[in-house]
Amino acid sequence: METTMQLTNEQLALGGAAVGGVIGAFIGAILTVLIILWIFQIIAFWKIFTKAGEPGWKSIIPIYGSYVCFKISWKPVWFWVFFVLTFAYSFLSSFSGASGGASVLGIISAIASIALLIIQIAANYKLSKSFGHGVGFTVGLTLLWPIFVLILGYGKSEYKGADL
Repeated sequence: METTMQLTNEQLALGGAAVGGVIGAFIGAILTVLIILWIFQIIAFWKIFTKAGEPGWKSIIPIYGSYVCFKISWKPVWFWVFFVLTFAYSFLSSFSGASGGASVLGIISAIASIALLIIQIAANYKLSKSFGHGVGFTVGLTLLWPIFVLILGYGKSEYKGADL
């Protein structure tokens, strides 16, 4: 005696709706966490800028805030290098993916990506040094950015000046 179970269109629709609801709830939870982290980052950078003698409002303007962060911790010229490399990397990676394989554009894109990573780690080190911290704090800034930025903003760290 063989029994087969056939699902009706209603049952399939209900199953699809349930899966869609779970996925929607998951995406909503992730977005909520990201928005909360973003708000904490704004508050932390406002405090960091204030400690460094810059008006806190500068931290909420996207590109200008990054420029000021480089200025208070390092030389602003490195912001421009980072800025140009970011656009170059985005441009090159969009074309290198279409050609497939290890093309010249792909190799240049990979080099730009590595250069961006090195500059970001160096910027984290300079930010750490400008508030009197060392390599350990740099590792924290690199791996646990949201937490260590809050520590810089709300902790007892004092601004020592740009580490040139």
